[in-house]
Amino acid sequence: MTTLATGSDTLTRDALAVLQPGFDGTTAPDWVRRRLGEGLASVALFGRNVVTEEQVTALTAELRAERDDLLVAIDEESGDVTRLDVRTGSSFPGNHALGAVDDPELTRGVARELGRRLAACGVNFDWAPSADVNANPDNPVIGVRSFGADTALVARHTAAWVEGLQSTGVAACTKHFPGHGDTNVDSHHAVPRIDVDADTLYARELPPFRAAIAAGTRAVMSAHILVPALDPDRPGTLSRRILTELLRGELGYQGLIVTDGMEMRAISGTYGLEHGVVLAIAAGADAICVGGGLCDEATVLKLRDALVSAVRSGELPEERLADAAARVRALARWTAEAKRGAETAVPDPEIGLIAARRALTVTRAGSAAPVTEPVHVAQFNPAPNIAVGDETPWGVAAELRRLRPGSTAGSFTGPDAGRQALAAADGRRIVAVVRDEHRHAWMGAALDTLLAARPDSVVVEMGVPQAPPRGALHIATHGAARVCGVAAAEAVVRG
Repeated sequence: MTTLATGSDTLTRDALAVLQPGFDGTTAPDWVRRRLGEGLASVALFGRNVVTEEQVTALTAELRAERDDLLVAIDEESGDVTRLDVRTGSSFPGNHALGAVDDPELTRGVARELGRRLAACGVNFDWAPSADVNANPDNPVIGVRSFGADTALVARHTAAWVEGLQSTGVAACTKHFPGHGDTNVDSHHAVPRIDVDADTLYARELPPFRAAIAAGTRAVMSAHILVPALDPDRPGTLSRRILTELLRGELGYQGLIVTDGMEMRAISGTYGLEHGVVLAIAAGADAICVGGGLCDEATVLKLRDALVSAVRSGELPEERLADAAARVRALARWTAEAKRGAETAVPDPEIGLIAARRALTVTRAGSAAPVTEPVHVAQFNPAPNIAVGDETPWGVAAELRRLRPGSTAGSFTGPDAGRQALAAADGRRIVAVVRDEHRHAWMGAALDTLLAARPDSVVVEMGVPQAPPRGALHIATHGAARVCGVAAAEAVVRG
């Protein structure tokens, strides 16, 4: 049973202020309302909290009835990682698609429209964009969440995204510092390690964060990654060298530093959740992201009490906690002022589909022909990325059923996926939908089987298009947002 904190009221309020917890349900729980009155200054929304935009608007109004200067955060990257459109797929393409177009003004416009929607729902803090340079094509957690593998491209689009979002009064949170792109381990499961020299890190990973800082990003999110060239002992989230000396000192950043989700195994499985939170604040983090998995009152009270106890024992300087809490409150003030000063954004609901269409890369073989009859859509499903989740639909089946009535669809996985898809097609032309074919040997084998039997098959790659194009028609969408699926289906029909 959690013991209630017995520190001073100011200390307890500061400990609550640095937490950014999630909660369960689509209305404001009583325990969240109570803690808002006691000093909690932020809450986070996840897919489980979202049904419709009207419902989210009502939810944020409920929360602000308890505290009007509240930070309401959301993990809304657009593209594959979406919470606002968790049940339908995103209305905006993600970073990789925007990087493929390489029009910073388009990126700025997409982020502005997203910010307009978030602001209308009462959300004023977005844990995005990802500024990671996708240096490792086998990265299991970043991939299409990155603008690309070129540092300069990532930097200019990160800046444009930050500017577009923040023009609406919604604070951006550039992530995952000092760069999560060159990893082959998902920090949801374990501690990733980047073994490159400091010169490479400074030249490749840091420029996008410098660009975000120059663009005025109000927050930066730390990564749970071990970078021995910077700190051989502790991952970024817990490293004073990385957060205080590098980010604040060398890069001159003065805004809010937020941790990545602290219940991720890279931290909780190695240091323990409560101790990890204390270490993060001591290292220079100002706000603690928690709630993607643990979303109950007991977790909030345990973390509050751990921070209070750490101050009372001398492990955590009281001034450091007070500084962190002050930065959280300062960001809340900025969002209120920015919202009042923001220009009224004219809705641009088509910009997401326009961007998705522009992002397509279409490769035609000699046997390419328009799809004029109903088809069978064979979707090859990899294991879901934890950051993306398994709730959000993806693919082209729904749109092809609309464009070519009578079309059928099935999902396949594993070593026999190709043969199963051929049998299910029952003689129809096949549209094969893959996601990161280059990372999944079974997926490549399934395409081998399909194309050997049906060389007229269309292949739609909705991940990173690293594998060579093949099929009568190959369409790379650079992401699996709903609008990417719509754009791809249109291209399938055109042939």
